[in-house]
Amino acid sequence: MTRWIDIAALDDIPPRGARTVKTAQGCVAVFRTFDDRVFALDDRCPHKGGPLSEGIVHGHAVTCPLHAWVFSLETGRALGEDDGSVATYPARVEQGRVLIDATRLQTWRVA
Repeated sequence: MTRWIDIAALDDIPPRGARTVKTAQGCVAVFRTFDDRVFALDDRCPHKGGPLSEGIVHGHAVTCPLHAWVFSLETGRALGEDDGSVATYPARVEQGRVLIDATRLQTWRVA
């Protein structure tokens, strides 16, 4: 059963920017793209642990700020890398609010 949690207004996330949600399992980065779509991924790059929420959002991808790995916001896969991916979480916008599926998240708070 999906349990949606309201984490912010869409306008609280800048276009091509991100916010983080702290969970018991670590931080989740919630991204807003140029076309106002939202995506949620683990905030830690598997390569060197860089905070993806501080990366550059372009199209439907984000570039890690530490070593320039590029991740698909849709799939979590590192583009052009054989062994890189991050977990993704369902996210959506409803009536101007950003919702994230909290089924896999235990304890959370918006950072």
